[in-house]
Amino acid sequence: MLKLNNVEVIYDDVILVLKGMSMEVKEGEITVLLGANGAGKTTTLKAISGLLKAEEGEVTDGTIEFMGEKINNKDAEEIVKMGIFQVMEGRRIFKDLTVTENLIAGAYTRKDRQNIKRDMDLVFDYFPKLRDRRNQVAGYMSGGEQQMLAIGRALMARPKLMLLDEPSLGLAPLLVKEIFDIVMSINREEKTTILLVEQNANMALSIGNYGYVMEMGKVVLDGECSKLKENEDVKEFYLGLSEVGKKKSFKDAKHYKRRKRWLS
Repeated sequence: MLKLNNVEVIYDDVILVLKGMSMEVKEGEITVLLGANGAGKTTTLKAISGLLKAEEGEVTDGTIEFMGEKINNKDAEEIVKMGIFQVMEGRRIFKDLTVTENLIAGAYTRKDRQNIKRDMDLVFDYFPKLRDRRNQVAGYMSGGEQQMLAIGRALMARPKLMLLDEPSLGLAPLLVKEIFDIVMSINREEKTTILLVEQNANMALSIGNYGYVMEMGKVVLDGECSKLKENEDVKEFYLGLSEVGKKKSFKDAKHYKRRKRWLS
């Protein structure tokens, strides 16, 4: 469904962030993107969704293809209409609008207006707490409810591919599990393909099909999530476990073997 081939991104014509980023997202799957802070994960999502331009960023090399069509230079609105929706880090909802108004905003680019009410009911089925607060101003809700609203607003766009950036950030463990259970249900029941950026590596690898590990702007390790979860480097650096199950400092973790760039 999605393919990045040797993508380079520069901010302000000076700062090189992505340095030959290559990855694929298969239709119907949950693909996980891991990496330390500053590795380039969020920049990767913004390159896909067309949001780089708002931050003086630009794809200067390589290609991004969605459903076989190159989308490097398309505007964010065009990309949303094609079926890609990014749920940004930090619960970027319209805090002065009600829950219902936020959801309606998510359907802004749609032409099938007659189906919007049906899809709003679908969002409320996934997130019953939002139904109870449908007329409440979103800014007064809890962090967990705001995250549910952010994902629900994305669903209102009827995306083929949903980009999720750190959905567990700042949430209590029980809420994290609830959010990830719902993400799995959306993937399975709505056939929505998901690209997930997440610091909670254990949870992400538990629900994902295939994963990539980024370091310094490019992929250095990839594989099926079940295998990545058992990889000793991933255990040490992201899960904090040594070979004997003891905690290990990040600074003592081994370096990944560099993955060769794709040539195709």
